[in-house]
Amino acid sequence: MPRQNGFTLIELMIAVVILAILAAIAIPNYQQYLLKSGRSEGQAKLLEAMQMQERFYSQNQAYTRNLGVGGIGYAGVAANAAAPSEDGRYLITADVCAAGIPITACVVLTAAPQGSQGADTVCASLTLNSRGVKGISGGTGTAATCW
Repeated sequence: MPRQNGFTLIELMIAVVILAILAAIAIPNYQQYLLKSGRSEGQAKLLEAMQMQERFYSQNQAYTRNLGVGGIGYAGVAANAAAPSEDGRYLITADVCAAGIPITACVVLTAAPQGSQGADTVCASLTLNSRGVKGISGGTGTAATCW
């Protein structure tokens, strides 16, 4: 009987199993990498918005909740609307730091995840206040791991 060239069914099944194991490991890691890289967009937008808030404060002696027209003036953002990040993964809003503290004393910016970034259950929403305190809200992680 002449020897045939090619793969046996067992060899083919072993190759498929190996590929399935590699995919089961690689795909979740890649998804976590995408979420982590999306966080850097939210962080950058928060820092940019805080710089604009500080500029607003130096001119008006108060912070503002308004990130759009008549406030800190993000281009294309209507008055009192949330400002989207560059790729739309986050919406930035501003509010007072805590009840009883006026907006003239402290402001907190929050980056709420949007779209596919909403799957980020570790960090959820990123926060930054005018006192330089970085944090998260709604996530299972810590500020140190998310920032």
